[in-house]
Amino acid sequence: MEKMKQKPLLVLFFVVFIDLLGFGLIIPILPIYASELGAPSWVIGWVAASYSLMQFTFGPVWGNLSDRWGRKPILMGSMALMACSYVLFAYSFTLTVLFVSRICAGIAAANISAAQAYISDSTPPNERARHFGIIGAAFGLGFIGGPPVGGFLKAEFGVMAVGWAAAGLSIFNLLMTYFLLPESLEKRFRAKRKMENPLNRLWSSIRRPGIGRLMAFTLIFISAFSMMHVTAALFWAEEFGLSEKRIGLLFMYIGLMAALIQGFMIGHFNRWFGERQLLVYGSALMLIGLLGMPFPPTGWFYPWELACLAVISVGNAFLTPTISGLLSRIASEDEQGAVMGAYQSYASLGRVIGPVVGGWLYGFSFQWPYVASAVLMSVCIWTAFRLAGRKGFHQIQTD
Repeated sequence: MEKMKQKPLLVLFFVVFIDLLGFGLIIPILPIYASELGAPSWVIGWVAASYSLMQFTFGPVWGNLSDRWGRKPILMGSMALMACSYVLFAYSFTLTVLFVSRICAGIAAANISAAQAYISDSTPPNERARHFGIIGAAFGLGFIGGPPVGGFLKAEFGVMAVGWAAAGLSIFNLLMTYFLLPESLEKRFRAKRKMENPLNRLWSSIRRPGIGRLMAFTLIFISAFSMMHVTAALFWAEEFGLSEKRIGLLFMYIGLMAALIQGFMIGHFNRWFGERQLLVYGSALMLIGLLGMPFPPTGWFYPWELACLAVISVGNAFLTPTISGLLSRIASEDEQGAVMGAYQSYASLGRVIGPVVGGWLYGFSFQWPYVASAVLMSVCIWTAFRLAGRKGFHQIQTD
């Protein structure tokens, strides 16, 4: 019986991995390519934010639809849309087409709520944090392969090759899901759940004391983290002269660290420290790494950046599966997709705020987005201490 449960999760791991491999092809080249099309730093922030704005809008939609129609058809439909978005990206020779391609990709990428709900369907509550960590490892592995390949394809063959390579991966993913991934949702939920207004779900989730605190924590943490994502490629290229290939390798390093920790170590850290302390330690590590990134000592750029990125990756690996695991334990069986969709929407809202604010601050100084990120993570540390207290954590567990 256990092997039967593990096989679909293994397939889902590869589905998420290939999905993120295609996404990883785009990430390191997007800010630089938008700059080549004539976009100033604040517009580059909006190019990145348009993707996440659609994730914010459609996360609850996909989650609710997956509760009603099943996880598999939602995953397949979103993958088809993702393939179309990458074809558009291949021909994004103007900022307008680039915006449209990222909007379509953001709508499709909101399907992660359905993937997380699939895990909730297939695993008992006490094992979900570990399985969310495994899916987080698939994210990391996608970033290992995607960015260096994307940087190489862009440098050698142009943006069209990047777009078509990503589209091909999405089509392969669609076929793998159709033939290998079974449905996980029980029929009784399909008939009982009705489509809800996603904004109502967001509002109701933030008002619940336990869930609301975790949603607010997610919003602040992701806003800080995404300031780094949208500005790192720019400041590495403009301030330190890195090529697209080397930028891709640095993003690969981030993915490698995330895969190692979330795939193999998060379960041990959870047992050693517990979920309460992981929120505190993860927030502190994120603050240290983000604040250090734009201040490398002369002649020590690579050792300094690699150390900062490692600290950031460990902090992120502590926080992401812990938050997901806590939320999955709070939500009832028939609202797993909706709650995970709301969670992804708050994370996506952070990825809207972060790039917009980060791109605007970058126009003043390449160091400002990282100082602002550190300030936001100090708020997360304070919130984590509140949640780590017996009363605060008890409220989360019994909400």
